[in-house]
Amino acid sequence: MTGLTHIDEAGAARMVDVGGKAVTAREAVASGRITMSAEAAAAIGAGTAKKGDVLAVARVAGIMAAKRTSDLIPLCHPLPLTKVEIDLTVDTTGVTATATASTEGKTGVEMEALTAATVTLLTIYDMAKAIDKTMVLSDIRVRAKSGGKSGNWTA
Repeated sequence: MTGLTHIDEAGAARMVDVGGKAVTAREAVASGRITMSAEAAAAIGAGTAKKGDVLAVARVAGIMAAKRTSDLIPLCHPLPLTKVEIDLTVDTTGVTATATASTEGKTGVEMEALTAATVTLLTIYDMAKAIDKTMVLSDIRVRAKSGGKSGNWTA
């Protein structure tokens, strides 16, 4: 089982030791989409959904989720995030969420950005499911990352 970073010599899961890595500025951007009926998209865009301001609540949920990533993903390191930003774009068929997470640390923030984007979309579903139960989450992915040993990357 050599060569696998999250598996020890005996095949057991482990958290990678990042103690020897340099502290660098790191940032990751992830996005995803929730598609829905025109009625649901219009209500979200106008702020008239019965549960309240869907976009504001979803934005806060995404930020909170990024801060709790290591509680959700077993082998993630807890990170001192310096920024989490959620951008939401509403159109006639749904909402696109883009999450940016930043830190100065020894490991990247891709998982925090992915978690933020996903929980943002889940919150939109939760708050708008009374309007449209057939909404679909899709296209959740890392769009870009910077910092660390592997440098910058853009999809």
